[in-house]
Amino acid sequence: MKPRDLLLALAVVVVWGINFVVIEVGLEGMPPLLLSALRFFFAAVPAIFLLGPPRVAWRYVVGVGLALGVAKFGLLFIAMDHGVPAGLSSLVLQSQVIFTVLFAIAVLRERPRPAQLAGIVIACVGIVLIVLDRKLSAPLGALVLVIVAAAFWGVANLITRYAKPPDTLRFMVWASAVAVVPLLFLSLLTEGPTTDVDAIRAIDLSGIGAIAYLAFGATLFGFGVWGYLLRQYDASTVAPFSLLVPVVGMSAAWVLRGEAVGPQQAIAAVLVIGGMACTIIRRRSPRPTETRELMKAAA
Repeated sequence: MKPRDLLLALAVVVVWGINFVVIEVGLEGMPPLLLSALRFFFAAVPAIFLLGPPRVAWRYVVGVGLALGVAKFGLLFIAMDHGVPAGLSSLVLQSQVIFTVLFAIAVLRERPRPAQLAGIVIACVGIVLIVLDRKLSAPLGALVLVIVAAAFWGVANLITRYAKPPDTLRFMVWASAVAVVPLLFLSLLTEGPTTDVDAIRAIDLSGIGAIAYLAFGATLFGFGVWGYLLRQYDASTVAPFSLLVPVVGMSAAWVLRGEAVGPQQAIAAVLVIGGMACTIIRRRSPRPTETRELMKAAA
């Protein structure tokens, strides 16, 4: 990988890792579903007029929009609003790798490699250690929501495999646009119009900065650069960088938010990241269709 592209890959990792801390900041002044809706509105609605149509069947765009934009991010934001800290969220959410592999086995009838099966077992042990950690401050119900969010991420990855979008950024922008209206509707239904209006009226610079970061940094910059890297290099060269996202996320949460990592959680993190490595690192050259699923590293 060229030095410039290496720096771009690391920049995306840092942006996506810090993304979880920014979500926490945004949730301090805004309900979770409204924050998620505003993130996708500013990321997608202006961009669709510049990028043009998605170049894939609309059923795939709607499917990813609902699975990834509404279910995955909606549940993640709700879970973090109910007490799952940023660093832990960045780690547990990566269990999407497990669900992606399992869904591919069940739906696409793919034959798992022994390393994939071993990786799933290792990562599951890490998740179990997190759930059983008595010193964990996060509510169990909220932690389960993050795991469910990861499962919906796996569903979105499977739909993307079927879609095979020629332009991943354009595809993700349109999928993000699909998520705006359902998220706004759910926010009005569950969080209430009064709460939403009050949050928008009271928004401060930190809230505006959080929305801008989520929309333009984590979404447009992140997906744009990641798609560029996947067009320039084999998936086996780009994919391992996604393993660094939870490392950056947990480090940023520790430095910026004072989120402590206990011994059991540290061991769990090693197991989860190690299990992820077993499932995505390949010795052979990947098939062209395999590059489509590797856009799953976004926060």
